[in-house]
Amino acid sequence: MDTHEGAGAELFGSFHLGGDEFALPASCIREVVNYPAKMTVLPLSPAYLEGMFTLRGNVIPVVNLGRLFRPGAPAATATDKVAILDFQQVLIGIVFQETGEIMRVQPAQRSTLHYAAGDTHAVIAGTILQDDGARLLQILDPHALIRIENVPQVLARQASNGKHNARLQAQGERRQCVSFHAAGSAFAFNMAAIQEIISVPELQSSLLNSELCLGRMHFRGSQVAVVDFSALLRVPATDKAAAIDQRVIVVRLDKATVGFLVDSVDSIIHYFADEVLPIPLLSKARAAMFAGCLSRENVGDIIVLDHREILSQAEIVEMQQGHARLYPASEEAAATRQAQRQVYITFMVETPFAVEIRQVREIIDAGGAITRPPGQPSFMRGILNLRQQMISIVDLRQLYGMAPLADESSAKILIIERGQERYGFLVDAVNNIMTICDSQRFSAPQLIRTGSHDDLRSEMEEMIDIGSAEQRQTLSVFRCDRLLDKLGQSLPQAA
Repeated sequence: MDTHEGAGAELFGSFHLGGDEFALPASCIREVVNYPAKMTVLPLSPAYLEGMFTLRGNVIPVVNLGRLFRPGAPAATATDKVAILDFQQVLIGIVFQETGEIMRVQPAQRSTLHYAAGDTHAVIAGTILQDDGARLLQILDPHALIRIENVPQVLARQASNGKHNARLQAQGERRQCVSFHAAGSAFAFNMAAIQEIISVPELQSSLLNSELCLGRMHFRGSQVAVVDFSALLRVPATDKAAAIDQRVIVVRLDKATVGFLVDSVDSIIHYFADEVLPIPLLSKARAAMFAGCLSRENVGDIIVLDHREILSQAEIVEMQQGHARLYPASEEAAATRQAQRQVYITFMVETPFAVEIRQVREIIDAGGAITRPPGQPSFMRGILNLRQQMISIVDLRQLYGMAPLADESSAKILIIERGQERYGFLVDAVNNIMTICDSQRFSAPQLIRTGSHDDLRSEMEEMIDIGSAEQRQTLSVFRCDRLLDKLGQSLPQAA
């Protein structure tokens, strides 16, 4: 232990945690905030990382010092505070229980501690003695805190001018992703990676499957490996009794197709590239798959995944080898068939419908704050402010004289874009995303097209026939442009 000499006095801020008192150089303390109401738990993260939250355009990883020193220490509580540490353009939150004071510390009051390499206590740089030695504070080393193993090297956002330039460059990079839940957190795949989203089929298990492979399913003439996404994140699998919302997201990984079993599929989200915030490095294993974070009001933080980095090449090869041993067959015919397919979203408005995914800008929950101006047609549910854009919400049930939906807990709004205007169609539920062969799409029978004008199906010129002989389903192909043309001047213009 070496006593400082010759250095000038320095300002420190103090705080209390678990009966101990800590101090940080005041120049590193950006602000103190209440413990956030919504903390996103990060899979594969160390125990001392409580999670992350967004604060004015930055993702803040939150460290519990107690758990850093003792993995069994209590988790943070809602009454705790978070000190935001800003050091070398890296932002990290430190959990504490009570604020202390700002103090000017003389060199004679400070001591430096030395550690062996790799000691987790190295984040304690030294001590401060106050009140004639009766009070001891532990000095935290900001440099060490931002370099704890697996805690992120997250750069703060650039200056406002840089942000503006990035926004201008990204205007043409509008993207879509599909959000889903697994392991208690919200994730998203880029829409371009998804081939289809289906209900959980019967899975075939085998000793020849790789360790990650939950089983295999028959998909469009091929056998596809299915991976339990929760198990991939080292979280216990969902109880089958509570798994009614589970889906399999079929994703193309380079030259391989893999299905990921998830707890539920939530929505389609529209975003710009520069809205994706950098997030903590969670683990040495699979760290590259966490591409960033999207923050949405009423939804929370969504972890955006890079599908190309979820599985290693060795893991993919192992799955493919198991597939080849179990189901030796050529993939060339399947690839040819794939080129003749379109991707559809299936949904319900009393009866099942399908709409080409390219016609839908995004899908949102129906529980938002919808304002109903006076004098609107009865089928107008109202106006919704969606990220500073006004969306006219059309209640399709009301438009076609159907009875109101008894339970709207599963209702969704399909956001449709035409020119500079955006509209929302309220539907009973969104079921799946699926790829359908063009040969399964045919003209609707004349009887349906000339039937009651109060029947939504009468507006649809085509139908899709899917399923097997034992379980067949017919979907009406929903044409957004045709419906908008019919509404014409009855729809209010978006501001």
